Amino acid sequence: MTLTASRLCCLRLTFLVKLNSLSSIAANILKQEMLSLGADAAIARGSLTGQARKTDCLLIGNSAQLRRLSEKLQRQPFGLRLLSRDLSRILADYERSGFRLRLGQHNLNLTRRAHIMGIVNTTPDSFSGDGLYRKGINNINEIIAYIEKLIGERADSIDIGGESTRPGARRLALKEELARVIPVIKALAKRIKVPISIDTYKAEVARQALDNGACIVNDISGLRDKKMAGIVRRYKAAVVVMHMKGTPASMQRNPLYKSLIDEVLDYLRGARDRALDAGINREKIIVDPGIGFGKTLAHNLEILNRLEEFKVLGQPIMVGTSRKSFLGKILDAPAGERVFGTVASSVLAVKNGAHIVRVHDVREVRQALKVLGAIQRA
Repeated sequence: MTLTASRLCCLRLTFLVKLNSLSSIAANILKQEMLSLGADAAIARGSLTGQARKTDCLLIGNSAQLRRLSEKLQRQPFGLRLLSRDLSRILADYERSGFRLRLGQHNLNLTRRAHIMGIVNTTPDSFSGDGLYRKGINNINEIIAYIEKLIGERADSIDIGGESTRPGARRLALKEELARVIPVIKALAKRIKVPISIDTYKAEVARQALDNGACIVNDISGLRDKKMAGIVRRYKAAVVVMHMKGTPASMQRNPLYKSLIDEVLDYLRGARDRALDAGINREKIIVDPGIGFGKTLAHNLEILNRLEEFKVLGQPIMVGTSRKSFLGKILDAPAGERVFGTVASSVLAVKNGAHIVRVHDVREVRQALKVLGAIQRA
C-alpha cells in the first residue's frame, strides 16, 4: 500500500490535504478520526459500502485539527503511522517561512520581499529576441553593459545562459556553451556585487561557472545529470530545480498530464530529495514549476492560479513567465510586446507565493512589485 500526501492548500483557515490510493479500511478510519475532531474527510462512496478496495481521500480541517489527527494516527495500524509522519512533515513544510539564501558574501532575504532575477541570454537564437551572442565577434563589453543596466534597474541576481531552451531547440555542444558563458562570468565576477546564476543542465558548465564566480545553478532538468548535485554541494552553491516534461526539443509536442499539479509536485519533490541526499543544504534549494516547459496554455494558467500549493515543498519558489509564448497567445503579441503580460503574470505569481521572479524587464516588474508590496502592507 502506498500512502502519498501529495497536495495541501490553504483556504483562509482551512487546509485541504489530498491522499492518494489508501486502502478503504484506512480511509474509513481517517474519516471517523476527522469527524471526531470536528473536521471531515471525503472518500469514494464505494469505500463506505465495501465495494472499493482503494480510494483517494481529501482531508478537510484546520492546522490544529490536522496536527491532532497526526498524533492520533501514531497509534493506528494499516499504514496510518507512516501517514502520521508524512502529515506532520507536510504541515511543517507548508508553514515554513524565513527563507534566506546565504551565498558567500551574498545574503538574500526572500521573506521580506520577492526578488528579481534578471535574464541574460548569451545566445544568438533566444525566443524573446534578446540573444546577445554574436558569432565570431568578441562582444563581452556589450554583454557586460547590458548586465550593468539590469543591475542599475535593481535586479537582485543575474542569470546567464548560453544555450537556448526554447521549444524545439536542439542540444548545444559543451564546448560552444562554455565559450559563450565562461568569459562573461569571469569578467562579471570582478565587477558586480549581486549573485551570478548559471542557467545550464550540464554539470561541466556548472562546474566551470561556479569555479569562476557564479554561486547559483539554474537547472531546467531538475538534476537529471547525475554529476550536477555533487558539484553544487562541493561549491556550496544554491540550485534551482525546475520541472520540465521531456526535453526542449520535444516538450511542447502535445504535453499531457493525468493530474497536473500532483505530477509537477512529485517531480519537484523528487529533485529536492536528490539534492538533499547529495548533501546540498536545504536552505540553498529553490523549486520552479517550469512555466512553458512541457505545458499548454491551460497548464500554465492552472499552475499560476494554484502556485500556493507548491509551498507544500517547504522551499523558496521561483517562477519565470517573462515574454513566454502563453502570454503571446493571450495577448496576440510577439515576444517583444509582452512586457505588460510579463508584469501582470509576475505580480500574480508573487501574490500567490513566488519568492523569485525571473524576468527580462527588470525595471517594469520592480515597479509593479513595489506597488503590490505597498498594498499588502497597508
